[in-house]
Amino acid sequence: MAHIDSPRRWYLFDYGNVISTAPTPQDWDLLAEATGTHGLQDAGSAYWQHRYAYDAGTLTSEEYWSLVCGERVEHVRSAWLDVLDGNQWSHPNLEILDVLEDLDARGEQLALLSNMPAAMVSQLSHAPWTRLFKHLFFSSTLRLVKPSPAVYEQVLAELGVDGPQVIFIDDAPANVAAARALGIDARLFDPSTDVSRVLTQPGQAPVAGAHG
Repeated sequence: MAHIDSPRRWYLFDYGNVISTAPTPQDWDLLAEATGTHGLQDAGSAYWQHRYAYDAGTLTSEEYWSLVCGERVEHVRSAWLDVLDGNQWSHPNLEILDVLEDLDARGEQLALLSNMPAAMVSQLSHAPWTRLFKHLFFSSTLRLVKPSPAVYEQVLAELGVDGPQVIFIDDAPANVAAARALGIDARLFDPSTDVSRVLTQPGQAPVAGAHG
């Protein structure tokens, strides 16, 4: 009988605060000046209150930035705000890029899963690091947003593997917990830790009832 190889492992990475570093105070200041709204980085701001819908693709750029600015925003201005927003989330984490290059050189399979609006997807589509990934999954394309279990189910289906074949790196505890609940080997990323050590540590057991 012919030997059938088991599915190969995938490394699935988040984007914001993992591949990219967090926006700087200066980034937020530029966006505040352009929107006329301060405190956008605060958890309760309109920027974050409506971000889920924007990431899910249920709000257009004009609709989203109108909510953020508290006034009607037309296409030209919303396009500029999208550029500023994309820029502030595009500072690369050089340590992670080194790790990705190393994984790629070893022949590992890489995929990306990010909550990201369509305008930012378009802006980052030509970034050099994207060539390292065989699959790029974005919430605005999937119309699903982490930590919804349906996001991970869709990714597993498209990769053609079961959860244990995927090592998932994300900085949000809720996203990690939801992935683990589906059997994915999800690992919490912290910028202060050595990502190589995070990737080589023993896998984490699924967390029952942690869909979040």
